[in-house]
Amino acid sequence: MATRKKTEKKTTKIPGISTVSVHGGEERSKYADSVTVPIVQTSTFIFKDENDISEYTSGRKKRFEYARYGNPTTRTAELKLAALEGAEEALLFDCGMSALTRALLAVLSSGDHMIITSDVYKKTMQFALNDLSRFGISTSVVAPDVESIASACRPETKVIFSESPTNPYLHVIDIAGVVKVARKAGAMVFIDSTFATPYNMKPLEYGVDLVIHSATKYFAGHNDMMAGVVLGNAALVNKIKLFQKTTGGCLDSHCAYLLIRGLKTFALRVRQQNETAMLVSTHLEKHPKIKQVWYPGLKSHPAHKIAKKQMKGFSGCLSFEVDGPLKEVQKFLRNLKLAQMGPSLGGTETLITHPATITYYDMTRKQRYALGITDQLVRLAVGVEDAQDIIDDLDQALATVKSK
Repeated sequence: MATRKKTEKKTTKIPGISTVSVHGGEERSKYADSVTVPIVQTSTFIFKDENDISEYTSGRKKRFEYARYGNPTTRTAELKLAALEGAEEALLFDCGMSALTRALLAVLSSGDHMIITSDVYKKTMQFALNDLSRFGISTSVVAPDVESIASACRPETKVIFSESPTNPYLHVIDIAGVVKVARKAGAMVFIDSTFATPYNMKPLEYGVDLVIHSATKYFAGHNDMMAGVVLGNAALVNKIKLFQKTTGGCLDSHCAYLLIRGLKTFALRVRQQNETAMLVSTHLEKHPKIKQVWYPGLKSHPAHKIAKKQMKGFSGCLSFEVDGPLKEVQKFLRNLKLAQMGPSLGGTETLITHPATITYYDMTRKQRYALGITDQLVRLAVGVEDAQDIIDDLDQALATVKSK
């Protein structure tokens, strides 16, 4: 009687996120046997002869032509980001807003409709309402929940856009629920996942069409360069790339090198920032000078359940309201000794910002309050300093505050 040979299924082990951060997208053998990816500092790439040109233009040979169309250093950064996000393709831009605006302009046309959630970055909202409208593209602003999005869908809805977590209240949207609504409506879903990063959440796994990041923040991680990236399936990203070739906004090779360097420690930094933000949020929630804390890792946050379901960690950002009038909030900010006032996030230094006077300074108080931007609201982006030092700094500054 013949016996059957037992066959074993070969499975490819997926490297951990720290390993992908270090090695993802890179060739093992690099120019001059260097460990790091070199900076290819050139605007133009030359051809050997007419046959070399023909091989390239016919698509038989992959190579670089002009820096606006691609660069080896930048391409390595894109491949590394695609590996981290689990995307087929990635495309880098010179900043996060370039990535976002080019992506939307590449897919939207006159007569199309977009849905955007209310708690998003101010400049994103301004682009949707003030700029897209000039091209005959309408926008509906809704609450960051599935029901509100579903009720706003129209036959001409082309894109549903949200941040997750949002800025500044860190609402976490039910991505699977939004994707289900979008499929029924025949629309695409774009998620700005800057606050989450692929360390904490990968929206593409839920069926999202395009993920956008301000790579300036957690990816680069050192407050020393700017970049933006879009990630998704190759067909969609390449459509955006064709638009970029015409309109520009590409990332230069030196910034790409800095991005690659920052990505080497991406997982280490974000893991610590997650832990620190959780400790700080828990501490502030019990502080007598704090009215309320918004951090999805806290049970008190309205999106805690969905965040716990979707996210591995809850971000290095949190927002809170100081219990006192505006002048006392400003006194608190002035008395901080470790945290520095600045509007960015995701870097090694702890930054704190006061949206009412920094981001929304050009609005009236009534307009700000209608958006939920109160005089008491501050947003804290923790760096990689020791958590207790950040807590001690907040405590000593809060001690100067006189409540109402």
